[in-house]
Amino acid sequence: MKTTTMTPAEISEKYFTAWQTGDFDTLRGLLADDVDFAGTLGTASGAEECLAGLRGMSRILEKIEVHARVADDTDVITWFDLHTAGAPPAPTANWTHVENGRITRIRVTFDPRGILATLDR
Repeated sequence: MKTTTMTPAEISEKYFTAWQTGDFDTLRGLLADDVDFAGTLGTASGAEECLAGLRGMSRILEKIEVHARVADDTDVITWFDLHTAGAPPAPTANWTHVENGRITRIRVTFDPRGILATLDR
């Protein structure tokens, strides 16, 4: 029987698809137990904290519009527009590091002013 392993780029694509569709079981399967997240709006240590943050963002998430994905053997950078309720799209860079088929580190950067302004309303 042949086994297949997803590449880091495929893992990243599956991560964004699962997040956008609210498939948190799939998301959990992509994250290492000790995943470390740092982003513009917060940090998370471990898979459960990371999932809690993604669930929170999914409440305002409307669409993820990916423009480019660049990957090597362990790292993926995804450039996308983050569409959220009531805010203009936020151009976003996401870096993920993959080890043993799981995401171990995530770094995200974008200008949060539009999102924060909608939360203050």
